[in-house]
Amino acid sequence: MNTKRILIFDDDKSILDVFTIIFSENGYEVEVSETSHNIIERVTDFRPHLILMDNWIPDIGGIEAVKLLRNHSEFKDIPVIYISANSDINTLAKKAEADDYLAKPFELQILEKKVEKFLGANY
Repeated sequence: MNTKRILIFDDDKSILDVFTIIFSENGYEVEVSETSHNIIERVTDFRPHLILMDNWIPDIGGIEAVKLLRNHSEFKDIPVIYISANSDINTLAKKAEADDYLAKPFELQILEKKVEKFLGANY
């Protein structure tokens, strides 16, 4: 079986820890980053099947990071789920050209369903 890889960008260490535990337990390979300025480098090295991107991430921010990805011919089609506590997340996700979004705080089941929508069940 080919393990699906998820790359998570968030500057909140506790969220990264929770995501890592949940997705690892569900059979995914997980890598995390607390900054977004090197998104192309990180994606080149890890080759994720899905990216979770926080809006308020240091350096260039979520929107600019996703735009860098969308402007890259090799990585433009990697699905991105945009995550933010911002009340206007729908608008932010559209601006970032994300495939889906999730408002913080959220229920883990909803996150897992969104991930499965893009990656299929991985157990």
